[in-house]
Amino acid sequence: MSKYLITTFGCQANTADSEKTAEIMENLGYVCVGNTEDLISAKNPVLIFNTCSVRQKAEDRIFGLNNKLQELKIVNCKLKIILTGCMMHYSESELKKRLPLFDYFIDIKKIKTLEKIIQKTKILKNKDLLIKKTDSKISALIPISHGCDNFCSYCIVPLARGREISRTVLDVIGDVKKAVTNGAKEIWLLGQTVNSYKNKGVKFHNLLRLINDIDGDFWIRFTSPHPKDFSDELIKTMAECEKFAHYINLPVQSGNNAVLKRMGRPYTVGHYKKLVGKIRKAMPDIAISTDIIVGFPGETKKQFEDTKKLFKEIKFDMAFISEYSPRPKTVAYKMFKDNVSHKEKEARKNELNEILKKTALENNKKLVGQIVKVLNGRTEGNKPIEITNVKHSMLNIKNKFVSAKITKANIWSLKGKLL
Repeated sequence: MSKYLITTFGCQANTADSEKTAEIMENLGYVCVGNTEDLISAKNPVLIFNTCSVRQKAEDRIFGLNNKLQELKIVNCKLKIILTGCMMHYSESELKKRLPLFDYFIDIKKIKTLEKIIQKTKILKNKDLLIKKTDSKISALIPISHGCDNFCSYCIVPLARGREISRTVLDVIGDVKKAVTNGAKEIWLLGQTVNSYKNKGVKFHNLLRLINDIDGDFWIRFTSPHPKDFSDELIKTMAECEKFAHYINLPVQSGNNAVLKRMGRPYTVGHYKKLVGKIRKAMPDIAISTDIIVGFPGETKKQFEDTKKLFKEIKFDMAFISEYSPRPKTVAYKMFKDNVSHKEKEARKNELNEILKKTALENNKKLVGQIVKVLNGRTEGNKPIEITNVKHSMLNIKNKFVSAKITKANIWSLKGKLL
């Protein structure tokens, strides 16, 4: 039997790419397995790594695989190992030198060439409209664009994924309709800068309305938007589209203007705060998370205090806080010295987390007594919720929208009773 295993590192965009890769493999007659032990027992095993380059640790995990992969190839010499994803920003010659046990290196933008590499005799059908779904078939990941044109000084993505290219409206709508037909209740629209989408005059807010008009009961979510591309028209559209789930991740990265400028982020803290104010005015119940980098080169303690101040003012529901990681080839790597110690970065991260705990709990307490819509343990605001009165009959509400009354607020989650 022919079997394959995909190991995915990184963000939702990588997960969507892995789903596309899985569909290619299954169209070629391969069966997905869940572990390497099952994989190497196959007659024709294929092991695929879809990689991430956002931080050095993600790459180090791949570069540290050589001994493990050697053991697998000793057990089954027919094992083929493939690397794709963001680590393809390295030259193939360098990858071959550092990863000698890999058989193929495939640019994720050319992943359809995988079928020719694996088996030339089988041809995919409807290549341009591959459905990208999670295993649950309830949450569908739909890329609407690939690549990025922003070139933030710390970010490897434009080098790894190339310039931004928006998919056609017909392809996106086709994918959403197929996903909904197949039972999806949650549609995630994906793009490195998702709200800069533009195709033949159709902008992101237009696309949202088109998707909102598709028949079916489902939520619309998207990630990740850029503050500079967040128009008043987009805010109006979000508020008017009844299928848009009231949650958004809005990356700010720093609360200090000088740091934002060095990061290559073309907005100010004042602009960001005004934007959040507009969003909350249009949708008072919206939950907002953000992305933050602590310890960016040259970030002083005083500048970091501005980020703490921003956290206290905005009162985020959640924040994804990362320590700055130098990425070769980026502007920051070339121009700035990584002069904030790891110990200091950790301390700053912990300080922000302490503020976040207080604001998250404060926001969650406001929900006690309210009735919310729930899907598979998450609210419309993307908050985890435990339904306390149906512990022995969870299957009755799995993959269904239900209503629950919030009875208790924790820092990172809620408790409620099914109505």
